[in-house]
Amino acid sequence: MAQKQQQIWGPRMVIEDVRPSVNGGAFAANVVSGWPVTISADIFGDGHEVLAAAVLMPDGSEHRLKHVENDRWEAELCFEGIGPSNFCILAWRDLFGTWRRDTLKKLTANQEIGVEFQELSALLNAMKAPRGEGGELKALRSAAKRRDTETIFSEETAAFLDRCGPRADLTRSEQYPVYVARERAAFSAWYELFPRSLGKDGRHGTFRDVIDHLPYVADMGFDVLYFPPIHPIGQTNRKGRNNSLTSEPGDVGSPYAIGSPEGGMDALHPELGSMEDFEALVAAARAQGLELAMDIALNASPDHPWIAEHPDWFERRPDGTIKYAENPPKKYEDIVNFRYYREDGTANAPLWEAIRDLFLFWAGHGVLVFRVDNPHTKPFPFWEWLIEDVRKRYPEAIFLSEAFTRPKVMKRLAKIGFDQSYTYYTWRNTKAELTEYLTELTREDCRDYMRPNFFTNTPDINPIFNQTSGRPGFRTRVILAASLAGNWGMYSGFELCEGAPLPGREEYLDSEKYELRQRDFAAAESIRDDVRLINELRQSEPAMKDFRNLRFFPAYHDEVLYYGRFCPLSRSYLLFHVLIDPFQAATFDFEVPLWEFELPDAASIEVQDMIQGNSFTWHGKGHRLRLDPVERPYAIWKLKPPGGVS
Repeated sequence: MAQKQQQIWGPRMVIEDVRPSVNGGAFAANVVSGWPVTISADIFGDGHEVLAAAVLMPDGSEHRLKHVENDRWEAELCFEGIGPSNFCILAWRDLFGTWRRDTLKKLTANQEIGVEFQELSALLNAMKAPRGEGGELKALRSAAKRRDTETIFSEETAAFLDRCGPRADLTRSEQYPVYVARERAAFSAWYELFPRSLGKDGRHGTFRDVIDHLPYVADMGFDVLYFPPIHPIGQTNRKGRNNSLTSEPGDVGSPYAIGSPEGGMDALHPELGSMEDFEALVAAARAQGLELAMDIALNASPDHPWIAEHPDWFERRPDGTIKYAENPPKKYEDIVNFRYYREDGTANAPLWEAIRDLFLFWAGHGVLVFRVDNPHTKPFPFWEWLIEDVRKRYPEAIFLSEAFTRPKVMKRLAKIGFDQSYTYYTWRNTKAELTEYLTELTREDCRDYMRPNFFTNTPDINPIFNQTSGRPGFRTRVILAASLAGNWGMYSGFELCEGAPLPGREEYLDSEKYELRQRDFAAAESIRDDVRLINELRQSEPAMKDFRNLRFFPAYHDEVLYYGRFCPLSRSYLLFHVLIDPFQAATFDFEVPLWEFELPDAASIEVQDMIQGNSFTWHGKGHRLRLDPVERPYAIWKLKPPGGVS
């Protein structure tokens, strides 16, 4: 008996390297509602036929892909709404397009095309007319029969058959998921403060004090106001000032040691105020154009109510005692660890659900932005499940990953759902370091899923550069953070150039994590004007939104970073010169990127100084500039290319 022949054939069309895609579609790519997205793929097949391709959206609509080069096809489109979505790629052989191309060549060469019209008639006769367009198809069949070349080769016929003609070897790619977020997920300016430090005359601050402080924050142009944990703080092993192991009477403790008889993570520190006070703050912030971000720190003090209520939710030592948190050699004697998995390897589901309910609780009280503390020390499956579940109820929720850890771990957290990610910006200081890091973030695959948030500092991190650079360095780091990234952040006091370190450490002396710290926000050394300037520019210039449009340009000095943010669609073109050295002035040559507008090297271009406001003309490509760290360590220019040039 003859062996049955194995079927070995498959689609003739090849669809490869689809973007945006994350791990081949295993995770959702991040997009922003209403922002243009470039969807692309390698599309090809055997032979020399004309091909066509389209992006198929969930609602059944199609957006045609255009051939770019080397079998690469692209389309630019927008996803609307908020929540999970997807797309796939369609590709086919365009029978009429191939016939038209080849027949026109023969017609131009004065060759006989009678057989070709027979082929066309067969193609048209096999077609089914789309609803309402039967008359046009009938007319084309008649024109083909008459060999009416004027009608058959018209642009109108080409457009009709491109839209309605047969799709030979139609091939459909896999479905690629995306998550459509609101704009603030990709474009935001964060200001962090401790509400408890806003009291007057040394007293503990309240939410009402924060309300009084809102105009100050809004005036600098921030749109997210972020608090460290605002919950009850435990007494057991409470840390003293400067992280000492012994607290003194009156020491307020670390807000990350969450939980006391007053409650846990769904309660408010009683000295801050009531839930009514908190809701009044949420409303007052919204009126100032600010959205509150809450720190979800999954840390429990030994006094947390859950320890007595749910002892199996916590890690234990072999002798049965509760296990304290460690990050050797650091120890956190005032914090104990949650137990995310049971001994048999199954998820500790009641704990997972209880933590999920914390996010839902605060979302119900108007908080939809969450900074998550140390997510890399909790299981990836836990976060993937939690974020998806919260988004089902609150698709507009935003999650920021505070994970200063290994690159692949940071990127995995972004893949599984975190909208924003802390980054290495805090430690990237030189021109080479910044150029290399930003090139990775804007050009490599992570651009499809990882949205960096450039924080200049945090309560935990007082970078060496800030400790030693003085006021010029603080101005530099603000401008860099806010102009290089879509999301950026600053911890209160940075605008006052606070940098006194704990000796030998990247930490603050008299850290606000362990004591109240009242400030003179009107101090003369404040760089508030610089912060306001760059935040206003971010809001007024469309080029500042999608940080992936970043481009570096030649400035011939090792201490000057020169880059542009370009948005041709809105004709928004900005250039930045930033002096990295906080001690020495620099005079340097640079090139105006006339080539970006297809202008010759000798061309002239109008430019506006975005700091002084005056406008003038740059003639030619080469120019010279001087920056002084004391006067102003940066320059910002807006280019105005000739009309029609983009």
